[in-house]
This record gives sequence, structure tokens and C-alpha cells, in this order.
Amino acid sequence: MKPPSRPGAVLLTDHAWPDDSVERSVIEKAGHILVTGPAEPASAEAVEDLVAEHRPAGILTCWAPVSATAVQTSPELRIVARLGVGLDNIAVDAATERGVWVTNVPDYCVEEVSDHAVGMVLAWTRGLALFDRDVRAGHWRPASARLRRLSTLTCGIVGYGRIGRATARKLGAFGCRILAHDPHPPRDAPGVEPADLEELLRHSDVVILHLPLTPGAHHLIGPEQLALMKPGGLLVNVSRGGLVDTDAVVKALDSGQLDGAAFDVLESEPTVPARLLDQPGALLTPHVAFSSDASVAELRRRAAEEVVRILAGEAPAHACNSPRSLTTGQR
Repeated sequence: MKPPSRPGAVLLTDHAWPDDSVERSVIEKAGHILVTGPAEPASAEAVEDLVAEHRPAGILTCWAPVSATAVQTSPELRIVARLGVGLDNIAVDAATERGVWVTNVPDYCVEEVSDHAVGMVLAWTRGLALFDRDVRAGHWRPASARLRRLSTLTCGIVGYGRIGRATARKLGAFGCRILAHDPHPPRDAPGVEPADLEELLRHSDVVILHLPLTPGAHHLIGPEQLALMKPGGLLVNVSRGGLVDTDAVVKALDSGQLDGAAFDVLESEPTVPARLLDQPGALLTPHVAFSSDASVAELRRRAAEEVVRILAGEAPAHACNSPRSLTTGQR
């Protein structure tokens, strides 16, 4: 590791909570200065301007894009810390080339996201959202119920990492059959059957996405994959919106190929396509699967602590890259 740097500025680009008190407490206790950008995610250009103005030694980012230009603009920059798990808003390759650490907090919301996925499955099998809307519209029609027994269904989990394993554990308590697809097939997972993606889609009543958005995973679920699914099934996405072709999902809902689509994330967020809003089988939440009082507090503290570690010359707890300067000795 490099020697500790002098106290410097840390830029918080955006935040999905009311204030910056947790981040400020950790950063200022370590002798650094926290500069906070707008709460709502700014554009890449706006973040670049903030970096040029404040020349931070560290960047904390929630959803705002940290571009290659931003990474290259501050000569003091040592770390870009993601307040979350996915890294699709950070120019990781540029940071690596520049000798800048990229970190995340990979396990802060395992229980919350898996709870959200299971909750969406239960909302579908029991018709919770659909009947709530119906009753509020003045209808009382119990004879219209077309509900499902979860224990008789097959649930396919695409992505069997920390969150996928937690979802499988929780769904297993309901007695349903569980299939899992992952580049590294699960081992020693009683009650979980490994499957390739096509097999999983063909046999699952419910398909749940628990994987990162990588270039190869963009629109992983499109028209061809939806056509493989059992007619009348449910698709759940609590990972990244870009994993799913939303237009294809709308068409599948229109045709009845899908009975339900439960999304916490959208490729177009925060804009929600009107045709998706019009679908009675769509259950939509605003990218909150990660959130709880406990998870958000843990996330904010641990991300800020990563910045403090790096600026003190220590190794990160959750490195997402191997900065070139650390392997070649060159800046």
C-alpha cells in the first residue's frame, strides 16, 4: 500500500437518504472533509465538475455516474467507494489504470433483497396487490380469485450468490421446488437443483433474477427466454433493470405468456413505461429492495470506512479491482 496521504476532501456524489450525517461522522472523525453533492443522482458531467472543483482524495457514490473523466480529473484521488453492490455506474477500468481503488459493500442487504423477492412471490401467489387495488376501486369479488399454492410451484433462481442463496433458503421453507443457475453451480446445497438457464426457464413457474449487470448479461431475459417459460408464470427482478427487455415483458403480459412481472428495478428508471403501468399483472417498487433501517445504516458506515482505510494507507475490506499502480509500481 501507499503511505497515508494528508487529510483531504471526500466527495459524496449523491445519497438516497435524508442527510449525510453518517458519512460525515466517519469521514470527519478521521480528519478529512466531506463535500456533499445533490441528493438526487447528478449527470456524469455534473459529477466531473464537482471533482474538478474539489479535487477529492476519495469519492463515495450511490447511483450517480463516476466516469473515466471524473476518475482522471483529481490528481489526489485514491478510492471510489460504491454505496451499494453493483459497479455499473463506475468506470472501473479507468480507475484500475489510474491506480485508484474501487470498493463496494457486497453483503449489507442480503436479507432485505431476498425478503423483497420472496415478498413479491407471495404477493403474486396470494393476489395481494391485485386484490388491494380491486377493493380500493369498490369491488368485492372473492369468486374471481385465481390463487396458487406456493409449495406446488417450481422457483428458478438465476444467480446463486449471497442473495440467491438466502432467497433459496427462505423459499425452501414453503416447500417449493428450487432450481438455481449460476456460472459456478451450487455445491452442498440441499434442496436446490443446479440447472442451465434454458432448463431453468422451461421448468420454473417463478423466475427470480439475482445477478449483476455485466455486458454479457444485458437483456438476459428477452423475447426468446420469455417464450421458454411456462405460460402464466412470474418474473421477478430485484437486481438491475438492464437484465430485462421491458418491451418483451409487456408483450408477454399482454399475450398471457407471463401472468406477473414483479420489478424493483427498471432499465428506464426513474421513468416507468406507460404500457408497463397499464398492466394489472405488474407489481412495481422504486428500487428499494436493498432498504431497511438496519441495512442503510450499515451501508453508509461501511462505505465511508473503506474510504478512511484507503486514505490511511490500509488495505480495503472489499476491493473490486487491483489498481495498476499497486501491481506495477507506476502511477
